[in-house]
Amino acid sequence: MTLLSIHNLSLPIEDPVLKFLLVLIIILAAPLLLNKIKVPHLLGLIIAGAVIGPNGFNVLARDSSIVVTGTTGLLYIMFLAGLEIDMGDFKRNKWKSLGYGGYAFIFPFILGYFGAFYILGFSMLTSVLFASLFSSQTLITYPLISKLGIAKNRAVNITVGGTMITDVSTLLVLAVVVGMVQGDVGVSFWVKLSISFLVFGLVVLMLFPLIGRWFFKKINDKISQYIFVLVMIYFAAVLAELAGVEAIIGAFFAGLALNRLIPHTSSLMNRVEFVGNAIFIPFFLISVGMLIDFKVFFNSFETIKVASIMLVASIGGKYISAVIAQKTFRFTKEEGRLVFGLSSASAAATLATVMVGYNIIISETETGEPVRLLNEHVLNGSILLILISCTISSFISMSSAEKIAQQDNEETISGNSHEQENILLAINHEATVESMVNLGILVKAHSNTENLFALNVINEETNESSVKNAEKLLHHATDTAAAADVKMQSLKRYDSDVINGVNNVIKEQNITDLIIGLEDSKGFSPSFTYNLYNGYLQRDDINVLVYHAVQPLATIKNHAVMIPENAHKEAGFFHALLRVWNIARNSGATITFYASEEILNILHRIIKKANIEAEFIIMNKWKDGEKTATQLKDDEGLIILMAKRGMKSYIPQMRFLPELLNKYLADKNYLLIFPFSEFESTNSEKRSVGNHTDFMEIGNIVNSVFR
Repeated sequence: MTLLSIHNLSLPIEDPVLKFLLVLIIILAAPLLLNKIKVPHLLGLIIAGAVIGPNGFNVLARDSSIVVTGTTGLLYIMFLAGLEIDMGDFKRNKWKSLGYGGYAFIFPFILGYFGAFYILGFSMLTSVLFASLFSSQTLITYPLISKLGIAKNRAVNITVGGTMITDVSTLLVLAVVVGMVQGDVGVSFWVKLSISFLVFGLVVLMLFPLIGRWFFKKINDKISQYIFVLVMIYFAAVLAELAGVEAIIGAFFAGLALNRLIPHTSSLMNRVEFVGNAIFIPFFLISVGMLIDFKVFFNSFETIKVASIMLVASIGGKYISAVIAQKTFRFTKEEGRLVFGLSSASAAATLATVMVGYNIIISETETGEPVRLLNEHVLNGSILLILISCTISSFISMSSAEKIAQQDNEETISGNSHEQENILLAINHEATVESMVNLGILVKAHSNTENLFALNVINEETNESSVKNAEKLLHHATDTAAAADVKMQSLKRYDSDVINGVNNVIKEQNITDLIIGLEDSKGFSPSFTYNLYNGYLQRDDINVLVYHAVQPLATIKNHAVMIPENAHKEAGFFHALLRVWNIARNSGATITFYASEEILNILHRIIKKANIEAEFIIMNKWKDGEKTATQLKDDEGLIILMAKRGMKSYIPQMRFLPELLNKYLADKNYLLIFPFSEFESTNSEKRSVGNHTDFMEIGNIVNSVFR
């Protein structure tokens, strides 16, 4: 029966296997073919949808399977926009986002209203709804921006925040106009809309993080974690619809809610982006293309007239908004173009608004023809608007984003004054492998994609079971890193002593950072303490990190960072500080620094160049910090910058720290960082970084390492 249905093909194709195969071929071929001629593959997918759709060669019908998968892609775009936004920059730029959102809503709205009311002769309510079409914007090129690594650019951050403002405002206009047409706008309408939207926002932004943190702490299964993310996206979308706004707003809010729980460098983030960019988002673009019908523009001059006004109002309004935003917020020329490129695409909210307006019949003509709130000319014009705006958005976004990425890379190279980074994970216990790998991925430089090493030292006189255990541990480490798209080099070494084996690898691989994991149940055992102080810390040229993990690092809301007096005078201070900065930037957790006033002043100067969410508290005595550390709340972690005996920042009380940690913080995450006291560079010249570093340039170094 199956063979018969395939041999007797008819259009549109109904066989599910053939349908899915054809879509996958398009998704595969579009990037491969179009990248060679510098055409964004997003545009190719839309055009492919138009060609194979019901208005093209009618190869595929835009049926429920396409719509459902495409809807998921649309929700995915909005979710990723909320998920990848830098919450620290978002909070710092919230008023700028609000200001840009105001520009992007008002100027297209004004142009659209005048065109509808004075040129097309629409009624006031129809003109208002028509004008609101151009105020919304779809972040259709956001995956492209993210792929180029500039998602954290301030212009992108402000535009994403402004998109939330424009789309919410557009959909609220839609709700109000529909209510007025149906005659049910009154005090009760406004109260109901306000309360429902407020409740929706509170539930998603406050309850979702609590649910997510609990889930990720309890469930380690990777597949279950991904399905949980999908559930949260659709659950938030349903709640948004119940509140009277579009589902895309719910997806964006879900991204904001889970932002801190899915680190940008984590394996879960890699899976979320991979599946979305490979399947769901391409399906959405193809489904949008299926709506395009080129024939209507040759059959009616009125459609061309309406479409022309729509294009001028939408593209012109967004261009004006981008220019004013560039002047107001002092963006560079390329950042201004990027704002225009990101915001110029109209698809999601525009299409939703048009379809709602088209389906509302306000009266009938004498011949019984329905008079719609938005007529068929607007519907057909919106399809042309989607095609042209997405084309403009794709080309301009790609062009400006590539130039910004190139500038960032040049700045990284010219400002990269840090030594080459090589991180070594000394793994001995299976229970600590995943947490150590996740920490290594979190603290590493963004550009470091290959210089991570996992080492297991095997006693020369060991038996076969120890060798198999070593291979098992190393395989687990490389698999965990690979899930986050990071290459981990595994090293199996035979030696008479673990300390000697680690030290020899440090020399051979020019290691800069050594990560050691503490078993959750044992903490600082006497044997580990002895090996630490009499073995690993005997070297003066590496950064040693001792990590105790009780819960996933992504579920930590705040890290308390204790810095001893005079720590900034140590050679490895800023190298160690980069690790703290990368934890904050990659995980989205907030940082509370406890240090002397002199050190806090330095941190204030750094944060102006490399922003993180941080709080600064003066710590006059080390005992004050110890007291604070013993009072950590749930989902809080501790980071301590340590010092070896003889260093300028060494405090005698530090020798009692292992006992204190075992006693008070056995159920908490903590990380001890022992900065190097002198660094031996590749040309064997030892230098003291802390004595000649210009503090004002550290922010640039932090940014270059993070990139």
